Amino acid sequence: MSKRILVTGMSGLIGGAVRRRLEGRYDLTALNRSQVQGVPTVQADIADFAAIRHAFDGQETVVHLAASARGGDPWERVRDPNLIGVHNVFEAARQAGVSRVIFASSGSTISGWEQEHPYSALVNGDYASVQSPWPMITHETPVRPAGVYGATKVWGEVLARHFTDSSELSIICLRIGLVNAQDRPTDSRQFSVWCSQRDISQMVVDCIEAPPELKFDIFYALSRNKWSYRDLSHAREVVGFEPQDEAEAFR
Repeated sequence: MSKRILVTGMSGLIGGAVRRRLEGRYDLTALNRSQVQGVPTVQADIADFAAIRHAFDGQETVVHLAASARGGDPWERVRDPNLIGVHNVFEAARQAGVSRVIFASSGSTISGWEQEHPYSALVNGDYASVQSPWPMITHETPVRPAGVYGATKVWGEVLARHFTDSSELSIICLRIGLVNAQDRPTDSRQFSVWCSQRDISQMVVDCIEAPPELKFDIFYALSRNKWSYRDLSHAREVVGFEPQDEAEAFR
């Protein structure tokens, strides 16, 4: 019998890519503000706990993608989905006895480091001024969020740590790189932080299938980019993530 997977925000760009990878392999349900054609959908706002709670019953894994995801969004737009909403999702999963939540965090939790050399040079395409190998940003590097959006994702990660310490729930946080509709890098920064739709979808599968003993962790999710400054070795070692795409293929 296939696992029952609830995906929040399935109508979004990443949600659509994840759906295509999971469909036919798992028993999918969407939790979405709008109807998702072809998938059983609970239509509700994640900021409304009473409206979403029943969607979690009987689910084994939740892939939590729903959020205000534009980095420049003001506080008023990010507050409800990214703070209240993430708490509601974790709490609903805990109450329903869900085994694991895969939380879509963001590289914005640490992209404030791009103000410093060598990261500033890497994202600006000034490769001649960078000496290899450069120090990689890992899951243990202190967070340095870019903007209110990045700060809300830090909140989601530390909230996940609290829930995994205080309940049976497993939560894996994915610091997702730049996923776009073009599915290719479109500016100099993206040659460092780009993540293909195929690679983020595979990372989600790797986390769904990770051993139940994995209670909590943080992984970077991006493609195999020559000029990346975000560490992928931890995800490779723990869940076997091997990105298939690379930004340099689009030069």
